[in-house]
Amino acid sequence: MTSGPINPLAITDYTLTTALGVGLERNWSQLSAGKGGLRPCTFAGIDDLETWVGEIDGLDALDFPREQQSYDCRNNRLALLGLGQDGFTGAVSAAAARYGAERVAVFIGTSTSGIHETELAYRSLAPDNSGLERLPADYCYEGSHNTYSVAEFVRRTLGLRGPCSAVSTACSSSAKVFACAHRAIAAGFCDAAVVGGVDTLCLTTLYGFHSLQLVASDICRPSDSGREGLSIGEAAGFALVERGDATPRGMRLLGYGESSDAFHMSSPHPEGDGAVIAMKTALERSGLSFGSIDYINLHGTGTRGNDTVEAAAVCRIFPADTPCSSTKGFTGHTLGAAGIVEAVFALQCIEHDFMPETLNTRRVDPDIRACVLLQSRSGAVSRVLSNSFGFGGSNCSLVLSGSDA
Repeated sequence: MTSGPINPLAITDYTLTTALGVGLERNWSQLSAGKGGLRPCTFAGIDDLETWVGEIDGLDALDFPREQQSYDCRNNRLALLGLGQDGFTGAVSAAAARYGAERVAVFIGTSTSGIHETELAYRSLAPDNSGLERLPADYCYEGSHNTYSVAEFVRRTLGLRGPCSAVSTACSSSAKVFACAHRAIAAGFCDAAVVGGVDTLCLTTLYGFHSLQLVASDICRPSDSGREGLSIGEAAGFALVERGDATPRGMRLLGYGESSDAFHMSSPHPEGDGAVIAMKTALERSGLSFGSIDYINLHGTGTRGNDTVEAAAVCRIFPADTPCSSTKGFTGHTLGAAGIVEAVFALQCIEHDFMPETLNTRRVDPDIRACVLLQSRSGAVSRVLSNSFGFGGSNCSLVLSGSDA
């Protein structure tokens, strides 16, 4: 646990690209209108897996910088697309001018990184002069499959020289980057940080989660009594965070909480003990009471175990009427990018005083006692808790607020 409130971080800029669209405006227009981005899976020519996905079009046709060809893979192409939206690179450049490029860190969460490039490479195995099969000559593990690839690619693209690392803790990855940034700034290693997450579709996750019987054949229906499992999506999101005194107004990271279930390789703790610790710690670091949260963005994957356990954990802490919903019915479960996707959604909810519906859900499971929204709701939203609870019990909760909270 922690000793008390932390110094908040200012969130001075952010951007988001998901299956809903490219950039903040498109994502918000779809989210607020209750329009999802999932569709039946045809990714990479798949024709033997019945499921829905949140795929982003046009990545293969994207103009990738020649000077960074060794980093060319689907994941880094999505990172490039995401970085180019909403004036984000300009905001980062301005921060680098204020503090110095060596004082702006980069922390990026990812789950599978550029693993699809390796999948394609193995499809292209060819015998050499000795008859042994070799990977293609242009295949570069360091710039693709390597987990650090996307963090280094983002650092290079933005021209930054501060601390840089990748976080890969399954679905909590790009929530935990906020915690990394806070610790680095508090320790004096940097004055600002680019945090974010990027994950793309690949055969390993689609068939892997299917083999675990976690992928739904129907569209994702979080908390629904008839839910089958998750729909996998891809996304890129980024935020610029700075010391709280950098600006008197704007969005804030008030607190964060992290925990590990240490219970099972893939299943959450059945009573949600780890989730409870993460949420309580985030609240303690924010200095808020349990009744001060206006809305909770659930991890809400649509699997039977996750949704039931998370709801039970929420009910152990928060008042029974605390509104909550999962936004994975809009985007799919974007794995290592889920934390930043839902943090940005939370910031948009604060900006617009809006709480989104749990899309595609028709009837809430009677075993789920949390106040799950089946219709969107307008109303004052000043403080949001966003949950990201990863595969194997890696948990992270964030408390985000507006400047007037």
